[in-house]
Amino acid sequence: MDAAPDLNSGGTGGGGGSAPAASPWRPRPDWLVAFALVFFAVVYAYPLVRLVAWSFWAPGFTFRNFAQIVAEPAYLQAFYNTVEIAGIATAVCLALGYPLAYLMATTDPRPRMILGALILIPFWTSVLVRTLAWVVLLGRNGIINQALLAWGLVERPIPLVFNNIGVQIGMVHVLLPFMVLPLYAVMARIDPSLVTAARSLGASPARAFLAVFAPLSLPGVVAGASLVFLMALGFYVTPALLGGPNEITVATLIEIMVRDLLDWGSGAALGLLLLAGVASVFAAGAVYAGAGRLVGAERA
Repeated sequence: MDAAPDLNSGGTGGGGGSAPAASPWRPRPDWLVAFALVFFAVVYAYPLVRLVAWSFWAPGFTFRNFAQIVAEPAYLQAFYNTVEIAGIATAVCLALGYPLAYLMATTDPRPRMILGALILIPFWTSVLVRTLAWVVLLGRNGIINQALLAWGLVERPIPLVFNNIGVQIGMVHVLLPFMVLPLYAVMARIDPSLVTAARSLGASPARAFLAVFAPLSLPGVVAGASLVFLMALGFYVTPALLGGPNEITVATLIEIMVRDLLDWGSGAALGLLLLAGVASVFAAGAVYAGAGRLVGAERA
């Protein structure tokens, strides 16, 4: 009888020789890390080094640019305006965003999905377009003033734009989602049975909320407030379009120094001081809330 073919042999013909096994593909993470480091050096590190060099060079190593900023009241007023505008916008976003995030965390899935969609829809439109839309809405002949005049609530148009009111409205509109999302991420993880247990022990709804839910949501409050404040410090488009001469911020002042006065040294010094302020706020928020929540990389 003929012998049965050897199924374990690697050959297909009469030669009997087995084909060499193909070497498996191995990833090279060192190349990916090298590319990331090169990208970081070109896009982030090099501009930062140039910024530091310009701020301390006039020509030659000097502190003249920083001394000029400290000695000039207009520069200090710009820093005060920046911190004030950012602080007010953060407080308003927290006052509006906390109830909205609480509603999203405690409501049914379908309303939660609708609320989430309404929060994310503004991301589909650029900041410039949204800011220009507020100029149309808040102007003297805008829709809001025309409605107030038609209803007899005011006798003359209210100045709602080119002042601090317009700046706050535009910034809150842009920054509110950045407050709601960190708050919701923390509130959604709070066990509702904790509040129910407090109620069963005789606590009123308000006391159960203040004693149980509110303290557990504080990391979200710190994360959202830090994120909104950080972004508000560097805002340029909204204060420039909706603000007036009394709402000059550091970002606007840097643009004036570099573009109009061609003073790159003073502009770089202002940018470096603003960067130092942003880094300080980020460090303070990261100590309490954790850096993962501030950069959106928190583990599940």
